[in-house]
Parts: sequence; C-alpha cells; structure tokens
Amino acid sequence: MPNAFFSDLVSNIAERGRTLLRLKTWPTDAVGQAGSLIDMCRALLTGRGEATGVAIAAEVLSRYRTLDAEARRGFFSALADDFGPDHERLAKAMDKWKAESNDRTAADLHYASEPRRLELFRRLNRAPGGTAALVDMRAELLAEMRANKALAPIDKDFTHLFASWFNRGFLVLRRIDWSTPASVLERIIRYEAVHEIHDWNDLRRRIDPPDRRCYAFFHPALTDEPLIFVEVALIEQIPGAIAPLLAHDRAPVAPERARTAVFYSISNCQKGLAGVTFGNFLIKQVVEELRRELPRVETFVTLSPVPGFRAWLASAEDAPIDPEALPLIAEIDNPAWTQEPEKAERLRKIIEPLAAHYFLKARLPNGRVVDPVARFHLGNGARLERINWMGDLSRKGLKESGGVMVNYLYDLDEIEKNHEAFANQGEVMASSAVKRMLKGERQIFGIPAPSFAQG
Repeated sequence: MPNAFFSDLVSNIAERGRTLLRLKTWPTDAVGQAGSLIDMCRALLTGRGEATGVAIAAEVLSRYRTLDAEARRGFFSALADDFGPDHERLAKAMDKWKAESNDRTAADLHYASEPRRLELFRRLNRAPGGTAALVDMRAELLAEMRANKALAPIDKDFTHLFASWFNRGFLVLRRIDWSTPASVLERIIRYEAVHEIHDWNDLRRRIDPPDRRCYAFFHPALTDEPLIFVEVALIEQIPGAIAPLLAHDRAPVAPERARTAVFYSISNCQKGLAGVTFGNFLIKQVVEELRRELPRVETFVTLSPVPGFRAWLASAEDAPIDPEALPLIAEIDNPAWTQEPEKAERLRKIIEPLAAHYFLKARLPNGRVVDPVARFHLGNGARLERINWMGDLSRKGLKESGGVMVNYLYDLDEIEKNHEAFANQGEVMASSAVKRMLKGERQIFGIPAPSFAQG
C-alpha cells in the first residue's frame, strides 16, 4: 500500500508537470531524435522545479523507448561524450586541492569529478517507473557495448548507482509458492535459466510439494519483478544427478526426514543488473530461513552445471588431453554414448581427471578460475565437494558441461575461511575426493603431482 500510494503520487506530480511544459515536436530522423532527447536531458539537469523535473524525466524515458537502434546508439554516444565531468569545475577543484589539501577540498574534488550522467540518472529515477526503465536502459547499453567499448564509462556509472539502489538492505526475500500471484509465477517460468520450466505443471512440481522450496529477492521499486531466485530440493543425501530431482514420478521426501538442502537452480532475472551482487546474500539468507524452519537439515549443497567445461575441452591450450582421446571426447555431444555402458566408462576415466584439472588448475589470462559458476560459489565461501559424471544428460547439459555436474558444499563453519582463501590467494578449496581425481589425471596423462592447500 505505501508503495502504491507513492507511485500514484509521483504519477500525479508528473501529469501536473506536463501541463507546464511546451515540448518540441519529435523529429522523425534518428540523428534528430537523439539530439532532441539529449536537449531534454540537459533541460532536466538545469531545471529546478519538482513537477516539471518529474515530467521531463517521464518524457525522456517515454521517448527513449521509441528510439530505433541507430537513434539509441546516438543517444548513448552523446551520454558518453557530453555528460562526463565538468572539466572547468574539476580543474578549479584540483587547483584548490593542490593549494590546500584538507577534507573540504577533497570533498569538493570528489563532487567535481562526478560525471553529470550520475545526476541525470538520479533525476530520471524520479519519474514513475524510473528504476525499471533505467535497468532496461542498462541492458540495452550492455548490448551496444559489445561493438562500442567507448560506452564503458556509462556502464560504470550505472553500476555505481545500482550498487547503492539495490543494496542488500533494500531487498526483500519472499518465498514463491503456488499461492504467489500468477504474474510473478509467469516470470519465474520465463526467467528460469538453468533447467527450463516447460509449463505450469512443471512449475508446480518445483514449488508446491512439501519437499520443494523457491525463494526470490524483490526490490520495492520493482514490486512484482524478481531480481534473482533459487530453487531448493529437500532430500536425504547429496545428489549426483539432476534428472531424479526433476522427475515427474519422483517420490516426495517428508520434510522431517530431509537432512540435505540442495540449491539446484539459481537464476538472475534482470539483464540490466548484471554484475550487481545478489546471489551470495540470497543463498546465505535462504540457509538461515531453512535452518529456522527445518533444524534437522544440516547439509547445504548445490547441484551445479559446468557451463564452460565443454568449450574448454574443445579449445583450451592448457587442457592436458591425450591426442588419442580426442575422437572419443568428441562423441560427448552425441547422446547415443549414454546408452553404451562400456563407452561411458571409457569416457568417465578420461573426463573426470580433466574436470578436476579444469576446476583446480585451469585459469583465465587474468588468473581467475575459468568457470563462472565456480567463481560465484567459491567466492561465496563454498567448497568444491564432488564432481558428478553423467550428472546432466540433457542436450543442454551435454553441449555446455559434457554431462558433468558438481556439488559445492556450504559448510557454515568454514565459509569465511574459504572465502578469504579464494579472494586473497585464488585458492580453490576442494574435497579429498576431487583432489584424488586430479591424481588420476597424472596417472593417465603423465602429469607431475600437484600440491594443494588443505580444505
């Protein structure tokens, strides 16, 4: 109710402000559209009236949505070129800082160095639906940046603001169940990015039974738009494959018998919030929720895909692959081998050591762990607990992960230590079972034995 009242109030202010404006005719060509919109942005920055400011912000966002691709590129280019710091003001602030270095001149220098885009985005955010519109704008900016890296400063400004606007203190955790409004449930189906939800019956099997849970973070400015959600299975033991968890005819586990909570799907919902951290807070808060509700659950693990593994096998120069094994590895993409036990066993002996190498030894040129899912969970303080051969035999699982899935264990007593080791030394904490797989690599490929930190 308070959010609805405030939203109506802002809309009313915007509507009243429109009557005070005499807006120019909207040009029809791309250059003219972008230029006219930039003129409105300048007016928004220089204006002082609250009603007209909200009205101009609403008009900017409304007209932005009508831009075609060419006009949008022109708009972003103008934001990059014309809405940076005020150079004259910045030079004066630098001179004052050099003449007298103190807290006051430091503060003046800080504010003088701020790009004018930041204030523009703050003022645009005052419009009805402004937050959602800016999140969508950043998603389009990220797409444009693939071809134009000069737009990166705009993205840094968006990231700076969103890190504050979507601070953990503003987020609300809500459990998603069959009584959740249909508009939200429809979005859960649409945004699921790990294991496709095929229809409403499939969704119900994931959120309605007593041994299933789904939680999502929401933001007050995006009331019915989940930011990120996690699907949880309550079972007795750590799982090694996804198919039994999603099976239509599976036997439900009574919650009082469950000893393990499995996070088997985590999906980010808003492309425009890429890089804004939610997942680590989500998992840790869900763990606390489950511990309060089900005190007998003592093991918290993921069942995670390995989305970069198959591509690494095909192209990585540091992959220690015996050339004679290449023809067999190439057959992973064809599901037929899953019905041939002898071939599957031959593949297992090759793939498991390579998977251990992928997680424990392979690195990007910047020194980071190759796998993005691994970076996420290891950065949260989880431990690489188990590599599961034939964990996901779906077409997507074979194409992206070579059929491999992994368990990351969230040991609540070790999370902080693991996080520090990974963040500061890049150290991957792994179980002895995973380390033994890497020794298997040495036996197969003649690689020297590695050394490990204990974890």
